[in-house]
Amino acid sequence: MGFRNTLVAAWTAASVCGLVACGSSQSPPPAASLDVNVTIAKGQVTPTNATVGAKVKQQIVLHVTSDATDELHVHSVPDHKFEVAAAPNQTFQFSVDVPGNVEVELHHLDRTIATISVVP
Repeated sequence: MGFRNTLVAAWTAASVCGLVACGSSQSPPPAASLDVNVTIAKGQVTPTNATVGAKVKQQIVLHVTSDATDELHVHSVPDHKFEVAAAPNQTFQFSVDVPGNVEVELHHLDRTIATISVVP
């Protein structure tokens, strides 16, 4: 009886796995977030003109510490705008739906923080 129960259990598991699409047909887990640390101090921005890579729909997190107010603009599809306060430890999150090069700019200081190369 024990052997027969083991065979039935194995067959049932295989059948259920086939019904719920086990294996390689499942979508892969989402990529880890891309974190970019940004410092704005005395009119200087770090980083400036950085190049980073991301995937479509990957979570992108900007960690900003600033001594001045400004506006972050992400030129992507969809585009994103964030108000930067004169404060430490601000976090802005977004993702990009369309592959391509995406510029992240500060409008008042007129600086490009980074260009994000977004791939499918």
